[in-house]
Amino acid sequence: MTLTHGRRPGDRAVAADHVALRRNNLSVVLRHVRESGPKSRARIAADTGLNKATVSSLVAELVERGLLREGSADSTRALGRPGQLVELDGSGVCGVGAEINVDYLAVTALDLAGESVLERRVPVDVAHLDPGTTLDRLADLIREVLAAVEARSGQLAGVTLAVPGLVRGDTGTLSLAPNLGWGELEVAAEMRSRLGEPSYSLLIDNEANLAALAAYSELRKESPVQDLVLLTGAVGVGGGVVSNGHLLRGGRGYSGEVGHMPVAPDGRTCGCGRTGCWETVVGLSALLHKATDADDPVRNPTLDVEQRLAAITQRAEEGDKRTLAALKDVGAWLGIGGAVLVNILNPDVLVLGGYFAALGPWLREPLEQAIRDRVIAPDGGGCRVVRSELGFAAAVRGGAQIALDQVFVDPTTIGRTEQGVAP
Repeated sequence: MTLTHGRRPGDRAVAADHVALRRNNLSVVLRHVRESGPKSRARIAADTGLNKATVSSLVAELVERGLLREGSADSTRALGRPGQLVELDGSGVCGVGAEINVDYLAVTALDLAGESVLERRVPVDVAHLDPGTTLDRLADLIREVLAAVEARSGQLAGVTLAVPGLVRGDTGTLSLAPNLGWGELEVAAEMRSRLGEPSYSLLIDNEANLAALAAYSELRKESPVQDLVLLTGAVGVGGGVVSNGHLLRGGRGYSGEVGHMPVAPDGRTCGCGRTGCWETVVGLSALLHKATDADDPVRNPTLDVEQRLAAITQRAEEGDKRTLAALKDVGAWLGIGGAVLVNILNPDVLVLGGYFAALGPWLREPLEQAIRDRVIAPDGGGCRVVRSELGFAAAVRGGAQIALDQVFVDPTTIGRTEQGVAP
């Protein structure tokens, strides 16, 4: 008879299956609490179909890892001893989003509950800087925010970079950002090098995609929205599309470049080199060109974009004819392109983000009128227009959410063990 020592191959397979099953169940419980709010262990078991003993064990581990915490007593329980509610522990884990845009850099950290821990945005004339200098400055901002996360004893889920251009997320490569003048740049690798080859995940995505995810999360708190289009206006114009609850990326991840729809063939030359792109008539540069002279302070890219928009708003409120005429013209063009998107995609909601949201009181009505007049479906296909409340923080918030989503998919990546590190 031959004696064997240690585990057999079949034993290892069973152990691996058990680990994978527990990881999945941890994710099920954590995501359920995020989506449904504080719940008792008994209610979680009933809602998820897991047995009570398993849920108690899973909740205990998630509490130990700093992802859930004990809340108040369950006041909805009519009979017997009230159960203890468990809720997301927002204090222990943070995701970070960072954005490169034409005239600013921004970084924000969100905790697991989606609350802001720290936000930084600085005006920078990125379009006139070389990529290396810009990435150096962004790395400094990221380090500042990471230090704040560390100071509150938080664990980092990851960092997501938002850029205004064509992105290959699988390789971390920026293929083209026409308004920055960047192309074929290994942005993720460059940033990892500047941050000292960090152990946490560092992802890259298109800024409009991330802004759309953030807008979708906000709207879902109020209504069961499944399909939306977000239009984010800055110097360039981007679009993010959520279809049936999922971000629409396209075959190679290049979807959403709505700013380059050809709408004015005899118009101005775009930053991409083509003529008559939509952003040449509705982008912030187009508005400022129509509303101001070349030496007007609101054209100064070293001023914070919100300060510049506040000045435009004040002029519009005071009835400045040139400002109002420029807004009317931009609103008309916004309606032309917006109606095209509604005809093609039939979203529940068309969300105005970026500067479109800031100047929404003047831009929203012509957009809504165009949807009524130009969309072939009855009642504009049921699409309603809303202004995003996230302002210019949408992309960085979406980036931070992407980083945090990794924790909800696999909670074992984060934890507080006796050694102080996750397994």
